[in-house]
Amino acid sequence: MDYRFEYDSRLGIALPVLSHEWEQYAPALQDAILVEWEQIRGVIPDRVKEIEQQINLYQQQLEVEEDFNRSCELNRQIAELASVINDLWIWFRANQTMPERMHS
Repeated sequence: MDYRFEYDSRLGIALPVLSHEWEQYAPALQDAILVEWEQIRGVIPDRVKEIEQQINLYQQQLEVEEDFNRSCELNRQIAELASVINDLWIWFRANQTMPERMHS
């Protein structure tokens, strides 16, 4: 197989791994890849909501935390989760930059 979808534990979704440049794939294979990607892409908004809920929990903990080191750790965790959300939205928008014929 010339492509696969590999689970990314940080993002919580599978990402495409292509062994060739996109243009080198036959149109039928491009379509198959896009169909599979659209199924994965469809769960990204739900994944973002899950992460936002975790961020909210950390923020609630941070509001009452008195230990400086623990506060720093909570801030680090919030920043990491925010980074994951950013990366998920980048992947969500990725197919919007593909040529129009690939969307049909």
